[in-house]
Amino acid sequence: MMNNNKLIIAAAGSGKTTHLVNEALKIKNEKVLITTYTQANEEEIKKKIVEENLKRNGFACIPENITVQAWFSFLLKHGARPFQGILFEKRIKGLLLVNELSGLRYKFNLKGKEIPVYYKEDSEFEQHYFTKETKIYSDKLSKFVIKCNKETGGAVINRVARIYQHIFIDEVQDLAGYDLELLKLLFKCNSEILLVGDPRQGTYSTNSASKNKRYQKSQIVYFFQDKSIKIKTDDTSLMVNYRCNKPICDLSNKLFPDFQSTTSGNNNATEQDGVFLVKEQDVDKYLRHYKPTQLRDSKKREVSDICQVMNFGESKGLSFDRVLIYPTQEYIKWIKDNTHELKGTSRSKFYVAITRARYSVGIVVSNNFSGTQIPFFVP
Repeated sequence: MMNNNKLIIAAAGSGKTTHLVNEALKIKNEKVLITTYTQANEEEIKKKIVEENLKRNGFACIPENITVQAWFSFLLKHGARPFQGILFEKRIKGLLLVNELSGLRYKFNLKGKEIPVYYKEDSEFEQHYFTKETKIYSDKLSKFVIKCNKETGGAVINRVARIYQHIFIDEVQDLAGYDLELLKLLFKCNSEILLVGDPRQGTYSTNSASKNKRYQKSQIVYFFQDKSIKIKTDDTSLMVNYRCNKPICDLSNKLFPDFQSTTSGNNNATEQDGVFLVKEQDVDKYLRHYKPTQLRDSKKREVSDICQVMNFGESKGLSFDRVLIYPTQEYIKWIKDNTHELKGTSRSKFYVAITRARYSVGIVVSNNFSGTQIPFFVP
């Protein structure tokens, strides 16, 4: 067992994915797996590998010793399918991605409230893990893999370690539930594990299982503080945000005061730099002059068609020169009073939105808004 596992807690715009790719490209004679939750990030990693490999070695390709695979695809290929016969006689015909607890049996009404009842693992194994078409539920996949590993005396994890001497996980804050139990098993194998992520950008989760619920998204940092977990934590080397200028970094730091503060590596000056409040009456003028990307919490918020528009979560991982944010009332309360309590996911979404901009962040407010030191945009 190597015990050379490492977690890097990174800042937005610090180049964490590029760092992970560069570490992978240093390895020549051993197999490397790079895995991440979303397919969008999987494609971004592949793109970066091709770009960096072209710079380093003159080859616009992914080296044959490096495999990039989305988290669920990895679990299916190396965890569930090779050992499915241990637990399940039928063939697993794929994955069903779910956004809530799976395996619902029925609901009953109790005093006007619907109470869900789910299939039990022990007595209703197939319905608990699978659809009628024998597709495995995404929120049960890691649990199934762990059960296979236990029934085979650790054969699942041993097989993965024999195939990949290095396992890199990007956006580790997205992992939840039994995925974290799987991490514990990987930490004890002979592979070298490198995790990279920014807990402040915890807008997604692989599942909503009750297992390890207290460690979801930004709270995942506390999972790694468990003394039984053998991993080195680095929360300093990737704390420079090369995307955002100082005023933008300063505002984003206020969202997570308990985390290591990020510093700006962007010293470029433009005609408008920093954070500004934009009154509703001035939005059109702001859009026409600066042409920012508009960011909103959901599609329910109507915005102008003058400039590009995206939801907060959709913008994750992207960079723009300028953004104009349409905040909810909860965000407005926080802008007025930074001690106002925001829910975890809401806090992370706002952090993502703010840190997309290189030079300026505009925040839309009512025409009579007051009570903050953030300057107003003056047409």
